Formats: sequence, C-alpha cells, structure tokens
Amino acid sequence: MPRERDPDEPKIYFLPNLMTAGNLACGFFAVLMIFKGLLEVQRVSGDGALMAKEYYEVSRQYYEYAILLIFGSCLFDLLDGRLARLGGQDSPFGREFDSLADIVSFGMAPAMLVSKAVLFPLPANVGWILAFVYLLCGAMRLARFNCLALLPKKPGDKAEFRGIPIPMAAGFIASLTFLIIDLYRTDRELGFWKYGLAGAMLCLSVLMISDVRYPSFKKVDLRTRSTLWAIVLAAVLIVVTVKFRYVMPVVLFSMYLIYGLVRPLISKRLRREIESSVDEDIDDDDGPEDTTPLSPS
Repeated sequence: MPRERDPDEPKIYFLPNLMTAGNLACGFFAVLMIFKGLLEVQRVSGDGALMAKEYYEVSRQYYEYAILLIFGSCLFDLLDGRLARLGGQDSPFGREFDSLADIVSFGMAPAMLVSKAVLFPLPANVGWILAFVYLLCGAMRLARFNCLALLPKKPGDKAEFRGIPIPMAAGFIASLTFLIIDLYRTDRELGFWKYGLAGAMLCLSVLMISDVRYPSFKKVDLRTRSTLWAIVLAAVLIVVTVKFRYVMPVVLFSMYLIYGLVRPLISKRLRREIESSVDEDIDDDDGPEDTTPLSPS
C-alpha cells in the first residue's frame, strides 16, 4: 500500500518547479561557461599575461554563451510564476526554490560575468568588490521578499515589487555587458564603458534593497486578453529585438528600470493607463486588490 502523505509535507507542483529547475540549470551553465573562458585564457597565455584585447578575443565566445544563458534564466523565471498562478499552484516550496535558483542565475552568474568580462582591468580588485556587493544585495532582496511574503496581506496592498526584481537587474547587467562586448569586437577600447558598467552595477545593488516600487505585471498570462494591434506590435518588437540583439535588450531593460524611478512622479490616472496597457486586468482603485503571492523575483 502507498504510504499516506504527511500533511506537513510541502506541496511540490511539477510544471512550475520544472521551469525553476530550468532557471537553475541555465544559471549553473552560465557560471560554467565563465570558468571555461578563464581556463581558456590560462591555456592560451601560459606563463605570460595577455593584453586586454587578446584576453577578450580568447574569452569572448564563452562570455557570450554565459549572457545568453542568463537571458534563458529570465525566460524560465517568467514562466514558472505564470504557470503557478495559472493553475493556482503557488506554494511555499516553489517560492523558496525560486529564490535559491535566482541567487545562482541572477546573483552569482552576473557577478562573475561582469567582474571577469569587463571589470577585470580595474585596479585593486575593485571589480570583485563591486561584484560581491551586487551578489550580497541580491541575496538580501530575496530574503526580504520571503519574509514579507509570510506577513498577512492587508486590504489595499498593491501587486508590485519592492526594489527592482533581481532578474531585471541581472538582465540589465547582462544586456549591457553584451553590448560592450560587441563594441569591443569592433576595435573600440573599453574606456568609459568599464566605469559606466561599474557604476550601473553599484546603482542596481542599491535599487534591489531600496523601497522603490516596480509594477509586477503578474496578471499577464495565457488567459490575458489582448487586441490585434497589441499582438502585431509585440511581434514587431520581437523581430526588432532579434535584429538588433546587441542594443534592444539594453533598451528594454532600461525602460523598466527608469519607469520604476519616475513612477512616483506620474499621476495615478496616467500610471493606470500605462500599466493597464500591459496588464489588461489591472484592478481599479475602487475594487478589491489582488493579494496573490508574487514570485520573489
């Protein structure tokens, strides 16, 4: 006879957690690609040190693979929450599993990528310090979310993120690194870029543990209604993003990042119009607020 299920055993739903496992796998292989790039540099250089341009030429392919894997993690992370809410399968296990996967895919992988792909010329191990600060703030953001998720929901609570979500921070870092690698491939020197990326990484670290509110758009799922024009525009956006793959990801992640910063300055009516254009079922001020638990990212 099958053993009776322990009522205290956490519920583990297959499809949402499979997507989370895909997120974790992409993060793991992204870290592996970064290590392989470092080993290839060591193999080529032998006992000598490579110039920055030579270092880039040897390791570029591995770093680009790592960036694409981080983007893959973003896609899996988007799917796991949508599938869980679509089937009414939110669970404490899924929330904790998602956080553990996120710290690898969106914390460790981007931190290692940036410190070795772009910030390695900075003196006195500044790149490593900035990477650790980013990782630390990402872990603290996920831990804060898990603590807040345990609190009872109050009437009027908005379905929004407190601090920029770590997948968005990682996506911005990865996309900006992707652009810098392309610029460097065209025989341009890093110059300002390495300092710009260092500053961006520090600012993102602060944003993750800040009280800046970002819309979750968590109601956009397979049941969300749309218009023909919205589908056409989304298709065109996908084509343009693929065509200009080095530039468009930076633009898209930057738009979300900046929107959260200027959101408090926008009137409630305009804010509702902007966010309801993406989230067709957004609650109005007079209706009950949705208190479905958010994904930690």
